Amino acid sequence: MNIAFFITPKSEIVTLKEKMTIRQAMEKMSYHKYSAVPVINELGQYVFALSEGDILWHLKDNEHKVFKDTEKEMISNINRHRDMAAVSINEDIESLIECAIHQSFVPVVDDQNIFIGIIKRSDLINYCLLSKDFSKSVDSTFVAS
Repeated sequence: MNIAFFITPKSEIVTLKEKMTIRQAMEKMSYHKYSAVPVINELGQYVFALSEGDILWHLKDNEHKVFKDTEKEMISNINRHRDMAAVSINEDIESLIECAIHQSFVPVVDDQNIFIGIIKRSDLINYCLLSKDFSKSVDSTFVAS
């Protein structure tokens, strides 16, 4: 199966720009109520995903700074505790599922690393639950054990 079937296009999701300040990122994430958001550069390429946890750890590790400092500091200065790997649009479904095990969404890029959207883990789970082939394999797994 082609993974394009699962993509939520970038026009329908919230992204952050690599040159945003921490304060701008926090405001945008708070407004949209997202706990992690893809970050793209000025060329439209996927750079990384920023999570609330990354921001919190950054603030904790820099206790000498005050909240006002977030208005000047760029999100690119934040160390990420977990990388959200992107997959190519040409990737196979098995690789996609492997990434989705560890991530709530999987960023999808084209051959030039241009960000084209995300695949949500919840969409994959829903597909698997509705798939007859998946249901059969689950039934046979429980019977075999």
